[in-house]
Formats: sequence, C-alpha cells, structure tokens
Amino acid sequence: MTDAAPSPAGTANSTRALTVAALGTLLTLMAFTAPLATINSTAADLMSDAAGRTWILSSMSIGLAAALLTTGTVADDFGRRRTFALGAAVLAVGAVACAVSPNTLIFVVARILQGLGGAAVVASSLGIIAHTHPAGPVRAKASGVWGASVGAGIALGPLLAAVLDRWASWREAYVVLAIATLALAVAAHLLVEESISDAPRGLDPIGALLLASGITALLAALVEGRQGWTAVTPIVLFVLAALLLAAFTVLELRSATAMLDLNLFRHPPFLAATIAALATGGGIIALLSYMPGFLGTVLGIDALGAALLLFGWSATSVVTALLARRLPASLSGRTQLAVGLVGVALGMLMLTGLSENASWPRLLPGLLVAGVASGVLNAALGREAVASVPAGRGGMGSGANNTARYVGSAIGVTVVAVVAVPAGDHSAAALVHGWNTAALVTAAISVVGAVVVAASRTRR
Repeated sequence: MTDAAPSPAGTANSTRALTVAALGTLLTLMAFTAPLATINSTAADLMSDAAGRTWILSSMSIGLAAALLTTGTVADDFGRRRTFALGAAVLAVGAVACAVSPNTLIFVVARILQGLGGAAVVASSLGIIAHTHPAGPVRAKASGVWGASVGAGIALGPLLAAVLDRWASWREAYVVLAIATLALAVAAHLLVEESISDAPRGLDPIGALLLASGITALLAALVEGRQGWTAVTPIVLFVLAALLLAAFTVLELRSATAMLDLNLFRHPPFLAATIAALATGGGIIALLSYMPGFLGTVLGIDALGAALLLFGWSATSVVTALLARRLPASLSGRTQLAVGLVGVALGMLMLTGLSENASWPRLLPGLLVAGVASGVLNAALGREAVASVPAGRGGMGSGANNTARYVGSAIGVTVVAVVAVPAGDHSAAALVHGWNTAALVTAAISVVGAVVVAASRTRR
C-alpha cells in the first residue's frame, strides 16, 4: 500500500501502528540512555580507561547519526514496516552483544550496531505515523504520543539499568531490552500494514556510504579529541570527515536519486526543524548525559538517585508532550520549537550556581522546567520533521531531523566534557565550577537555536 490512500484516522490499524511506532522509539531511546546511570560499574567491569568510558557513552550516537538518513530513505522506498522490523531485530542483536561483551572494544562495536538498528526503527516510525494519520489535529495528537515516547525512553533507560545494576548487574538491562525489542519486531510484522512512498527516489548507495563514513569520522574525531585536540588521530579524522562530507554534498547536488534534497534547506520549516533538533542535542541532551557521572563523583548521589532525577525531567516531558495537542492551532510549529528551546534554556540556567554542598532538591526545579519545555519541543519536532518535507517522504524527514539531533548530541557532549572537566584539576570545587559553566554554555546553545528558528519565516 502506498501513501495515496492513508488509513482512516481512528481505525484499529492506525492505533496499532502508532503503538508499535511509539514503542520502537521508546526502546531505542532506552537503549541509548541505559549506560548513563551505570557508567562507573560498566567501565569497571569492562576495565575501560578514560578513552574507553568516552566511547561507551558516545558509540551508539555514531551508529544512529550515520544511518538515520539512509534508513529513512530506505523505509520510504522499500517499506516502512519492513525497515522497522529489521531495525528492531538488529537493535535486539546489538543488545545481546552488549550483555555478553568481555571488553570495551566488543561493547563499543555492539553499541554501534544498536545505533544502526535504532536508526532504522526511529526513521521508519515517523513515516509509519505519517502514513496512518492524516495531516491536522489527528497527526498532531499522534506526534504528541511519539514525542512522549522519546521522553519516556530517556527516562526509563537509566532507571532500568540502575535498578538491575543494584539487583544483579548492568548486563541484565541489555537482556531485557533484547527480549522486548525482538518481541516488538514480531509485533510490527504482524500488526502494521506495509507502506511505501508513491514517488520513490531510488537508492543512492554512494551517497549513503559517503554520508555514513563522513559522520562516523566526524563523531570519532570528537570522541578521540577529548584525549587531546592536537594529537594526530583527531586531526586526521577531522580532515577525513570534511572531505567525505564535502564529497557527499557535491554528489547530492548533482544526483537525480539523491536521498536528501539539499534544496530543502532553503525551505524555512525544514531548516527550523533541523536547527531545533541540532540545538536539542547540543543543549539539554548533552548536559544531562554528563549529569549522572557528575552527581556520583561530586555530590555523592548514587546511580539510582541520578536515574530518578533524570526521570523527573523526562517524565515531565512525557506528560507535556501528550498535552501539547491541546495547544491552539494558531500556534505555528516554528513558534512551538522556538518557545520550547527558550524554556529548555531557562531550565538549564536554573541548574547553574551549584555549590559543593548542593543536594538533589536544588536540581529538581530546573529539571522540571526543562522537562515541560522538552515535551513541547519533542512533540513539535516529531510533527515538523514530517510536515516540512514533501508528501510521502516522512521517513527521509524523520531521518534528517534525528540525524541533526544525534550529531548535535555528540558535539554537545564533547563541548560539555571539555568545559566541565578542567584539565589537570579534578577537585570537587573545579568540577562544580565546570558544571556551572557547562550549564551556561548549553543554555546559550538552546537560545541561539531558538533565535535561528524564530528567524526562519516562510517566504511569501
């Protein structure tokens, strides 16, 4: 079935499709955030050094960012259900590999594999929603559910890992994720109708290879650069990334089967959605990815306590995303994105000014404010990612938008790591000062993103 005859809103088919798509996104985000709360025990078990710890936290971002756009195009052209189910199966295999990993290298490779599978799941999920829910209030409601699944996944991943780490070990979390994801792959095959685009663009294998290689080189350079920016390895990787991404741009401009129409960046709604996703990754996601380690090292809050604080932010975003459909129709997507980014920045500003004697109640108000704004942001991103691209290209829109989010996250995590951990001084006072500075920097990233989004007005 193609996009010519989308399933009527309110049918059992659309409900099943939305449920499967939201659960797939939730499980992918749970896998993405699972190591945050248990990084200390995971690194100790795998005997990871400082570089290994960095790779543990960053490796799934590489798989996600490298494959999101490609899998979005594949989903549109060859079947969204098929792509979703295959991606879920790969995500499950990666989780099993994580659970049995004997060392850091195997674990990092398994996390990259999880990223590749998760990319297919996330990119095809919004395409499935766009096919089964017509534009307007019905799709806005569905996008709110999808946005809530993003927040729920971020909340539940660290919580699941922390609880199981206290009860058994960090490995059990990946076993649970593997079982749940494999079951979802089967459910998708049985419950979701197949759909493809009416106007397939065709495969662009060289473009896909250049993009994946370029993004992988860029993110690897950022990870390696944290160990020393003037070393040979990060410099070579940065140069390689620049060459590969430049070659990708030239190819896409000349190709009749380009998987990403670069002219879309001249379309203000697409530009606004992409910038908002980039600022989301580089702002709130980057700061809160660092938070659990900081809480344990400096403030003496254990993994479960850190996971519960993250849950306060994410659970609030879930509720807000579900309520976002009640926002007046006159409020444009661009305005929601800009307001969401400003609200996130305000929440992060409330997280500054910590002292060495700070406790968890000091952090909670800022996390709740950021959670409310994140819910508005996630719901709007899910809707605008699809609405800003041509009809039938929802997978491509989702892939491009989420690629921006995870590239932004990788860059933001690097910025936070550099700012928050002063070279040569790991005292509690220095780390607290570094946290305060990092919160200011990530708030500034969100504000800049809001300004760019607000300026992206549709041309007459």
